[in-house]
Amino acid sequence: MGLTIKELIPIGEGILKIGGVSDYKADAQSLLEYEIGFDKKKIFMNWTFEVEDHRVEGYLDKIRQRAEGMPLQYITEEQYFMGRRFAVNEHVLIPRPETESLTEKAAEYLAARKKANTVLDLGTGSGAIVCSLARKFPGLKFTAADISGDALRVAKKNAAALGAAGRIEFIQSDLFASLKSGGLTGKKFDLIISNPPYIKSADIAGLQREIRDHEPIGALDGGADGLDFYRRIARDSTAYFKKDACLFLEIGADQGRDVSEILAEAGFANIEISRDLTGRDRIIKANPKG
Repeated sequence: MGLTIKELIPIGEGILKIGGVSDYKADAQSLLEYEIGFDKKKIFMNWTFEVEDHRVEGYLDKIRQRAEGMPLQYITEEQYFMGRRFAVNEHVLIPRPETESLTEKAAEYLAARKKANTVLDLGTGSGAIVCSLARKFPGLKFTAADISGDALRVAKKNAAALGAAGRIEFIQSDLFASLKSGGLTGKKFDLIISNPPYIKSADIAGLQREIRDHEPIGALDGGADGLDFYRRIARDSTAYFKKDACLFLEIGADQGRDVSEILAEAGFANIEISRDLTGRDRIIKANPKG
């Protein structure tokens, strides 16, 4: 006979607490919701529901994965972003609230600039940014590039699930390196947006184990000073902008001054820094030269 929900959740909580998971109560319940297909309300209304033995084993296996540091989102293979469900796995970064702030700022720009019709998302990962913008602006054309073929497969899956696949062109490219061979010679954009890797290489080892041991390092490591990708974007992007176009970048909370200087040296103007919901510098907006 299976255990009841009331009996099972404390077992999960105990394992996660011993494993050092800070949100052990919330994660224990979330994993049971996922395993048996109940929402929060149904969980609380069915404390005496007996969970089948194979579901108990499935739940405890997921609990063990979480206790060993596997992010909850990789176990459930989902993360909500801008109010929508996105599929995620170990090939893509887990979309975060800070990137929602970047996406919202870009959406404000597109809404105000009525003539804008082409957008490029560099390092698209799960496709969270480009799919969210494509849903909001069905009349625009989008291109999404990522160096990882595995990441692009996740992004394409999300685009299809959100009904945006027909308006997004996906290209495997290390930033701009392969865009020409991908058939984009001469193509220009009204908006280029990116959440590039920006963690200093030496700081990777000090990240939370969930990030350090499980999220793709290539999507985190920004080089010795964390600024390698900003230099490349500033240097190479100008050939892909239309007149009066705009660049939006996510940055680390302490990188505003350095990234601003990189952009200014590359000829960008009207450089503005915006903060995320926690009050930290997080977004840079700039206009390319010409």
